[in-house]
Amino acid sequence: MANPWLALDTGTDPAERIRQVGRAHERFVGGEKTANGIRPVVAESWRRSAVALPSADSTAPIELGDRELEAYRAAHPLTRVMPIFRDLLGGLAEDGEHLMAVCDAYGRLLWVEGTASMLRGAERMNFVPGARWDEAHAGTNAPGTALAVDHPLQIFATEHFSRPVQRWTCAAAPIHDPATGGLLGAIDVTGGDHLANPHSLALVRATALAAEAYLRGHSTAKATAGTVTALGRNEALLSFGGRRWRLGRRHSELLVLLLARPEGSTGEELGFELYGDEINPVTVRAELSRLRRTLGPELMESRPYRLRAELTADFRSVLGLLRARNVEEALRQYAGPLLPGSEAPGVVRLRRLVDGQLRSAVLNSGDAELLRAWLNSAWGSDDLAVWEAYAKVSPLNPLATARIRELTAEYGLRPPVTRAPKMSRRS
Repeated sequence: MANPWLALDTGTDPAERIRQVGRAHERFVGGEKTANGIRPVVAESWRRSAVALPSADSTAPIELGDRELEAYRAAHPLTRVMPIFRDLLGGLAEDGEHLMAVCDAYGRLLWVEGTASMLRGAERMNFVPGARWDEAHAGTNAPGTALAVDHPLQIFATEHFSRPVQRWTCAAAPIHDPATGGLLGAIDVTGGDHLANPHSLALVRATALAAEAYLRGHSTAKATAGTVTALGRNEALLSFGGRRWRLGRRHSELLVLLLARPEGSTGEELGFELYGDEINPVTVRAELSRLRRTLGPELMESRPYRLRAELTADFRSVLGLLRARNVEEALRQYAGPLLPGSEAPGVVRLRRLVDGQLRSAVLNSGDAELLRAWLNSAWGSDDLAVWEAYAKVSPLNPLATARIRELTAEYGLRPPVTRAPKMSRRS
């Protein structure tokens, strides 16, 4: 296939392709994991979906009610580019054959627009505002998979993992924050099989680029902007409004968890992220009340608990740079593990996410300078896999060879000694 992001090659019979992919889908969900004859991007998405979903009949859940949705999207950056979306794609949404949808970086649908008959059809599969359509909750689909692979693409009919969605075809493109490179969400067009053509993919991609260009040209530093530093230190630093706080361990953990969920969290959710199964609701509420008094109502609100001001965080910046494939700058900004002394389950997961993505990017880069920078750090000096990758690009480096030998012995990974076969004695 000339373009792996397009659903159909030129001249392909859509009806026959639907049958071919449908048979492959049934074999896949029946236990055959090879997915032969399927686009690689779809086959990989099926594998992720099969792990995440209980069955191929799963339906996307509703995560945001009407009041929550209204408040959330009013504050979302993509609200500012909705006139662009409607100007470029509104005609499709009004023709009675298509829907236009916008989701956030978590795959939650913020807007779904089209004629009443199309909206009624979408409701039957929960393709509605407030529903979560990332792959982990809805399986393979254009907006969810575009977010997962960070690339514009089409998903055609039976390529959808969830059977209730297989009568639809969609094209979507991710939208990035021009300042950080992080994902803001995706723009999607959904309709019938006729969408499986190069024009629909080009249209959503151009629309996403237009939105990013607008955000780049109209970005202004907000007076309420602040920064959070939490990498490589146990006590987070918060700068906001000309003031500076050095937070204690528990408040540092709470601040990081709130930054990780800008849409807000309940006290119970935060308690689980802090204490796991040993949650104490009274303790959680007391900690949250103290943190809110420390920060003030202009920074933090409750019901749900969330940060009101726009704060940039070093760990989120690193993740954004990795999504933008700027590994060199991500490594330069990485000051060490996130709140390294924290044992809060939610912080531990975030720490592993940041560390794992950065390490993987460095390891896969094949760049000697990036590998050496990782190995020269306190957290990477004993990383055997990175030493081995470095040795491949610097084969004559005696330090790498010696260090690999030391770590192999230290980790108990000495290769077995090969003994020469015994020779039989002749009489």
